[in-house]
Amino acid sequence: MGTPAQRNVSKIQTTYVAQQEYAEIASARKKKQVIRRLSVFFVFASLLSYLMISSFLSQTTKLEAKIAQKKQVDNQLADLKKERNSLKQEIINLNDDDYIAKFARKEFFFSKENEVIFTIPDENKEK
Repeated sequence: MGTPAQRNVSKIQTTYVAQQEYAEIASARKKKQVIRRLSVFFVFASLLSYLMISSFLSQTTKLEAKIAQKKQVDNQLADLKKERNSLKQEIINLNDDDYIAKFARKEFFFSKENEVIFTIPDENKEK
């Protein structure tokens, strides 16, 4: 065996060899195209995944905020219903003459004829 410079090997120039070389070149091109297509597909898939995940997370935070707001509004609604019921009861009571008389005696110290009112200080209010 000699040095590489001493080798004189020539290729066989037949149609079969040309077809094989062409097939190898075409196969290499197809591989490159498949790799390019797959890389573009994965870029778009990852971009789409990112957009979907970020959209999901933002919608989740908005939903949690809306749920908290709904709880607050429900509590306000319950308080307003209680207040409405107490006001309805007060309207009913204010249409009653006996209740008005008791209320006036208690709050404004009105009295009936020949009645003396004594006020006793409340010990709880002084403390």
